[in-house]
Amino acid sequence: MASLTLYLVLAAYIAVCCGRFNPLHHSGAASPYFDAPSQFGISPSTPPQCVVDQAAYIVRHGSRFPEPGSFAGWQALFTKLQSATYTAHGPLAFLPSWEPPVDDIPHQPLFLSATGAREAFDLGVELRKRYRFTPGGSNFTVWAAGQQRVVDTATYFLQGYLSQGSYHTTRTENRGIIVAMPDSVNYTFADSLTPSNGCPTYGTGDTSAKASTFRSKYRGKIAARLNHYLENLALNDSDIGVMQDLCGFQAEVNGDTRFCEIFEESEWEDYEYAHDLNYYYGSGPGNPFSATVGFPWLKAVTALFSSPSNTSQAQGAFVPPPLIMSFTHDNNLPPVVSALGVWNTSDASGVYPLSTKGPDPRRTFRSSYLVSFRGYVALERVSCDSRPPPSAVQHIAGQISPSAGTSAHAQKFVRIRINNAVVPVPGCTTGPGSSCPLDAFVVYVGKRAAVAGNFIERCGLQDVRNASGVLDIFTKVPSKIAQSFSLLVPQPYAVAT
Repeated sequence: MASLTLYLVLAAYIAVCCGRFNPLHHSGAASPYFDAPSQFGISPSTPPQCVVDQAAYIVRHGSRFPEPGSFAGWQALFTKLQSATYTAHGPLAFLPSWEPPVDDIPHQPLFLSATGAREAFDLGVELRKRYRFTPGGSNFTVWAAGQQRVVDTATYFLQGYLSQGSYHTTRTENRGIIVAMPDSVNYTFADSLTPSNGCPTYGTGDTSAKASTFRSKYRGKIAARLNHYLENLALNDSDIGVMQDLCGFQAEVNGDTRFCEIFEESEWEDYEYAHDLNYYYGSGPGNPFSATVGFPWLKAVTALFSSPSNTSQAQGAFVPPPLIMSFTHDNNLPPVVSALGVWNTSDASGVYPLSTKGPDPRRTFRSSYLVSFRGYVALERVSCDSRPPPSAVQHIAGQISPSAGTSAHAQKFVRIRINNAVVPVPGCTTGPGSSCPLDAFVVYVGKRAAVAGNFIERCGLQDVRNASGVLDIFTKVPSKIAQSFSLLVPQPYAVAT
C-alpha cells in the first residue's frame, strides 16, 4: 500500500511538472475535482487594486461511489472477468485480480467517498481564506438540494469553513446551518436548486442521445485494440465504457489508477467529448430550455449583488451572508452556463453547436472543466480602486491603512469563475482582470432574461395555480414555495461517551 501511494504521488508530480496528459482531467463527470486551466488567458488572482466583497457559488456534490445503475455495470464486468478462463497480457495483466472498489454495498453506492468529503472540506478552507468574509465565532448558512450526498457535501464544506478556534463552551457560536429543500421534484418549480425537474418541457429539449451515437463510433475500435492483449476473452463496447468510467471513480475511491493507464490519449479525448455532448445537448446550451431553468439562480444572485446590503433586512427578509453557497447535482450547472451565455460562441466558424463527428479543440465547453465532482460556477462582485496600490505607503501610528478596493471611490465589477478559471462576461471585459462593471453586468443579465424567457410560459405551467418562476430561497428562510427547512450541522468536537 505504501508503494502504491508513493507511485501515485510521483505520477501526480510528473503530470504537473512535466505537462504529461492526465486522464483524470479529461474524464467529464467522473473526474475528481481539479482547477480548470485558463481558456482565456485571464489570471485567477484577484487584481491587486481590488477586493471581492460578495460571491455566489453553485456547486456539484463531491466525489462519490457509483450510482446503483453504474455499479451494476462494474459488477457485470467483474463477473465476466471472473467467470472466464483466459490469459491477460501487458497493460491488462491486472484484470484477473481486479475487484470493484466497493466493499459495503448497502452503504456505499450513491454516497460520498472519502475523497468527496475531503473535496468539500478543502473548499471550505479555501474560501474562508480567499474571501475572509466571516468573523471568528460567526454562524454561517449555506443552501443545498436535499439528497444525502448533496447535504453531506454542504456539511463537510461547513466543517472546513468553520474549522478554527475552540467553541466547546459557546455552543451557539461558530455553527453551520444548511437550508435544505426537496431534491429533483416537480412541485417547487423555479424555486429550487434542481429546477429542471419543475419544468415539464425541459425533457423535450434533451437530445443527449447524440453522445451515445458518438460513443458507438469509438468504443469498438478501443475494444479491438485491447483484445490483442487477451487470449480466450473478448471485451465489447459496453466493457470499454465501464472501464473508462472506472479510471475516475476508482482513482477517487481507493487511489487505483490502473484503468487510467490502458487507454491512449486520443481515446480519452473521445471519452471526454462524449461527456461534452451529453451535457451540452442534455442540460447545457444545446437544450433550448437550459437557460430557462438556469436563469432564476442568476437573477437571484444578480439582485443581491446590485442591492444595498441593508435592503433585505429593511424588508424583514433573511439577509444572506456575503458568500452564498448552493450545493446541487451535475446537471444543474450547465443551465447556469447557458443562462450566462458563456461557452457557446466562437470567433471561428463551425465550433458551435457541438458536432457529433468528433471533438473540435477550439471549443470552450468542456464537461471536465465544469461538472467534475465538486465542480462549480461562481460569480464574484469585486470592489476596485482606480489604480493599483502604491509601491510605498506611509504608516501613521495607530491607524490601519485602508485595504485595496475599500476607498470611497471604489467601483464594483463582476467576474465569473468556473472551477476556479476566470471566464469573461461576453462583450464586457473593461474592468480589472477582464471583469465587467456591475451596472453593465445588470444590463447584460437583463438581456439574457429575454433569451431565457419566462419560466412559467416556457415550461408550459400557465394553468398550474401555484407554479413559481422565481428563486427566493436566499431571502426567505424558510421558503414556502421551495419548502425549505434548516439543518444544524453538529460541531466537530469529540465528546465523552
